[in-house]
Amino acid sequence: MLTHKRSQRGMTLVEAMIALLVISVGLLGIASLQLTAMNQNTSSLNHSQAVWYAYNMSDRIRANMPEYDNYDGIDTDNSYSQNCNSSRCSAAQLRVADAEEWANMIGSLPGGRGMIDNGNDGLEITVMWDDDGTGATGTGCDPTNANDLTCYTLVVAEQPGA
Repeated sequence: MLTHKRSQRGMTLVEAMIALLVISVGLLGIASLQLTAMNQNTSSLNHSQAVWYAYNMSDRIRANMPEYDNYDGIDTDNSYSQNCNSSRCSAAQLRVADAEEWANMIGSLPGGRGMIDNGNDGLEITVMWDDDGTGATGTGCDPTNANDLTCYTLVVAEQPGA
């Protein structure tokens, strides 16, 4: 008694197409993950730079304590021009040079802006930047407002007896 088995034709092609579909979906997921990682890496770099710039200015203020109160009102949107690298400067000239150098540093952040204001506990150094890359140009730090920027704020307290 001989029986004929019917051969199944085309099943290998269907299996290959399904495998290709599964691999394609996996590769798209990996590409999306890579893109997200790159965006988060850029965000992390901007945040690290903002922290560094704020601490840089706080060190400049501490090194020039006679001008502590006059750092209030510095805004990197304003223009500052003072070169203290080639000649000696007074404390007031050094404050202007600090503002100019700080503005140049903050200019490397996307939509970067720095402000120093007199707060309750001392001078508040705020570094703002467009972390989302949306072209935001606000001056506030409200994360729910699309026009506002991402902010990092550092407070420099005046030392007693300074």
